[in-house]
Amino acid sequence: MSESSVSFRPSQAECYHCGLPVPSDARFEVRIGGAPREMCCAGCQAVAQAIVDNGLDDYYRHRDAMPESQKEAIPEALEELGLFDHPDFQKSFVRPVGEHEREAALILEGITCAACVWLNEQHVAALKGVTAISINYATRRARVRWDEREVHLSDILAAVQAIGYRAYPYDEARSEQIAKRERRSALWRLFVAGFGMMQVMMYAIPAYVAGDGDMTADIEQLLRWASFILTLPVVFYSAAPFFQRAWRDVRLKRLGMDVPVALGVGSAFLASCWATFTASGEVYFDSVAMFVFFLLCGRYLEMVARQKAVRGVESLGKVLPVFADKLLADGGEERVPVSTLVVGDQVRVRPGEAIPADGQVLDGESAADEALLTGESRPVSKTPGDLVTGGSVNVSSPLVIEVQQIGDATRLAAIMRLMERASAEKPALVQMADRIAARFIAFLLLVAVTSGIGWYLVDPDRALWVFVSVLVVSCPCALSLATPAALTVSSDAMSKLGVLITRGHAIEALAKVDTFMFDKTGTLTEGRMRLAEVRPVADGSRDTAVKIAAALEAGSEHAIATAILNASPGGASASGVRATTGQGVEGVVDGIRYRIGREGFVADLVGRGVPDVLAQGDARHTTVFLGSEGAWVAALDCTDMPREDAAQTIRQLEAAGIRTGVLSGDAPDTVTSFAKSLSLDDARGGLTPQQKYEAIALLQAQHRVVAMVGDGVNDAPVLAQAHVSIAMGGGTELARTQADVVLLGGRLQALVDGMMLARRTFRIIRQNLTWAFGYNMVAIPLAVAGWVTPWMAGIGMSASSLMVVLNALRLQRANKGPAR
Repeated sequence: MSESSVSFRPSQAECYHCGLPVPSDARFEVRIGGAPREMCCAGCQAVAQAIVDNGLDDYYRHRDAMPESQKEAIPEALEELGLFDHPDFQKSFVRPVGEHEREAALILEGITCAACVWLNEQHVAALKGVTAISINYATRRARVRWDEREVHLSDILAAVQAIGYRAYPYDEARSEQIAKRERRSALWRLFVAGFGMMQVMMYAIPAYVAGDGDMTADIEQLLRWASFILTLPVVFYSAAPFFQRAWRDVRLKRLGMDVPVALGVGSAFLASCWATFTASGEVYFDSVAMFVFFLLCGRYLEMVARQKAVRGVESLGKVLPVFADKLLADGGEERVPVSTLVVGDQVRVRPGEAIPADGQVLDGESAADEALLTGESRPVSKTPGDLVTGGSVNVSSPLVIEVQQIGDATRLAAIMRLMERASAEKPALVQMADRIAARFIAFLLLVAVTSGIGWYLVDPDRALWVFVSVLVVSCPCALSLATPAALTVSSDAMSKLGVLITRGHAIEALAKVDTFMFDKTGTLTEGRMRLAEVRPVADGSRDTAVKIAAALEAGSEHAIATAILNASPGGASASGVRATTGQGVEGVVDGIRYRIGREGFVADLVGRGVPDVLAQGDARHTTVFLGSEGAWVAALDCTDMPREDAAQTIRQLEAAGIRTGVLSGDAPDTVTSFAKSLSLDDARGGLTPQQKYEAIALLQAQHRVVAMVGDGVNDAPVLAQAHVSIAMGGGTELARTQADVVLLGGRLQALVDGMMLARRTFRIIRQNLTWAFGYNMVAIPLAVAGWVTPWMAGIGMSASSLMVVLNALRLQRANKGPAR
């Protein structure tokens, strides 16, 4: 077969590097093999050019299939040349967090226990220029930050590889590929161990059942040699990863979980070999094979359960479609990759299809299923002018949508970043379990050696298998898995309820909360204020007052600003606008300096107190004042409706023993009237952000565990002070990024569901930890006493790890009923 017949060539309309269609307006070319080749984007162009520049053109000649993703379109040699440091290639998985600091999401291959996590974190953190690294044991994902002036990403990947692991830029295809490879490899090792175990047992049973003198010495020796040969593939293939990882730990002066396993298997196998070669003593080939089989069996089941739990968390990354139907200027349509869409493009989304990006409906009436993004099970109506979220599913009829946000700017990307941040952070409970597990292994080795010596002095024939049993029966893996497995499953279940966990400690804090404090506008209310009344001073004009107020509030995201802007006829603009958080806005309109906001803030500019005609408003309304230097202009009364589920949520929280309250910058009479309508325990109005902060601090000083729920810029300080901060999904970007929890769908009811699930999560964590500690407390003394054989120890150790993962998976039933 000729060389050209086996090499893979994309069609003319496809990117020569990655195989994706080349957009009609793309102008990216690289000269490969003497001919210009079209590329779909600058990233592919940069990668292809680097391949050519490094003399690796043969990569394109020899490849026989297109890569599954852009990151895989790299010859192995180039990875060693630092291609990961190319800015264009880093666009998809590296983001700047400062002028010179960068952050990347990676996935690690080869992580098997908490010690592996510790080792990688310590090793990478020791690199000069690495500012932070955190690895999640359950998901195998790492988040690393570095100063690009001092270290490159390729240096970090090389450091991980140097200690026997592999790190890749995170993407869905890579993650699934690694998971499949792990399962396939584990199944083959399990098959060899199981087959070897059965064959060895066939030769071991005659020796067990034969009476004294029933079997001649030569037959017994023949059976030993047969068992030895059949155990070789079990030890040197199936159990090889245990030895490799144990040797790596020893070289790095660390005690990982594989050290006692390798010691147990190795010592039993070597002792049996010595007995076989010298035709003396006892052999344990059957125990070795059984132990390896049961251990691999448990590890495989635990891996499948863990991957199932992680798959739920990562499902969000798969909701965006790969292609979209883009509308062309001549009225036609073109099917293009979603990655090529730009802001302003118009796309047609047919019923049943996922919406490719955040945008606004231009034409059509339908409904969108946003359950995966917000937890809202009912489709949400969409008509022209409504905003839609990328990843939601168009339900009933075609929609024409104008793209407004793409890539990392979309709401889905923001949600995934927050979820990754939460998974990368370790709650205090996880850190404590990891520390205990690491010390536990050293304690275990000491106990095993002491037991072996003790039994050698009492009964030398039993010393070896007691030593092996003690090494094998203990299970620090369960200690390490007990908490992260439950937290990972819980985070996934909460996201399906519309509760997005963005910080590692959030679930633990939410489970312990005994006081919920709420902001009022946009949190307990819909946040869709309307201007109910304008009360100008005697010689003022209503329209003029609204026009001036709208000019001042034009740049604000606050609900009151929106109400004023919606009621304004327009026509005025402000200059020198300056916002004072929690107070109001100041600016110049038509050469006159105005202030709008709280009474005291405006009075400072006016120079005297508010007149009675403005002060006497409806207590149910939220009032802002408008004034200029030396003159009051008007009072603007806004009204807002409580959220549909606000009253029910407050009742359920109080039924669960939770104290509730509201902290607001609105007038105290307004806040008191509102709180009374919802039966809140505590109502405090007229507060500045600093006073809200102090109110939370005072509650904490009274030993209360406080959750603060808010939505605005002025809520950021008080959110930071609370034990757990919760932001409404429709609130400001600052509030969402600062909060520990985000309510995606804007349903307050989700808050109650999330709190109850957090409590169930910690019940399960306590059950897991109790099991892990209890198992080891019982199993180790039994092994020391000589009542546990090595194969029984293998079953016990495997079952212990599997138990905690399966118990954690019960949390996936959060939407189907309470876990008990």
